Amino acid sequence: MDKKQLRRQIQNNLLEMSEELRAEKSRKACQNLVSMKEFQDASTVMMYLSLPHEVDTAEAILHAWQLGKTVAVPKISWQQRHMIPVQINSLETGFSTEVSGLRNPVTGVPVPFEEIDLIVAPALGFDRKGHRLGRGGSYYDRLFSNKQLQAFRCGFAFQEQVMDSIPVTECDEPVYCLVTDEEILYFNSHKKGD
Repeated sequence: MDKKQLRRQIQNNLLEMSEELRAEKSRKACQNLVSMKEFQDASTVMMYLSLPHEVDTAEAILHAWQLGKTVAVPKISWQQRHMIPVQINSLETGFSTEVSGLRNPVTGVPVPFEEIDLIVAPALGFDRKGHRLGRGGSYYDRLFSNKQLQAFRCGFAFQEQVMDSIPVTECDEPVYCLVTDEEILYFNSHKKGD
């Protein structure tokens, strides 16, 4: 199955999930995420603002603030096709909403790449080796390939988004672990002792 067919299959799986089930699974995924040593030890966490059918990150973001962590989210520059991590202090204000449902910060202080300890990344799908199936824009691949970035990379998804394998190209950047509502998987791609 190619990436296009896989994307369609996963999107259909996500659309079939009821709002109640999505909320319950999001809560479990957030509990798994905040229980991790990498989350607990991080001073600055880069999260994402969830699209309507993604794992809702709000609970993990609120937990990070309760622990005194700095929370950054991606500010997307569509023209330049890249994203800048910016600090947010609210989930209520300071966003524009795109046609896709993506909330993009309109304010926020940029966070230097080297200050980010943990990046929690979405994707349409992940496999059990840490490969991501993104939405096709390569925004996270470009972010992960930034030489200044030393952060631990964590994929975040529903169990329904985990595939046996995903087609990979040279440009695809893997995550070091994957957190779902059912499990936490660590991959060999993580450089131990960094």
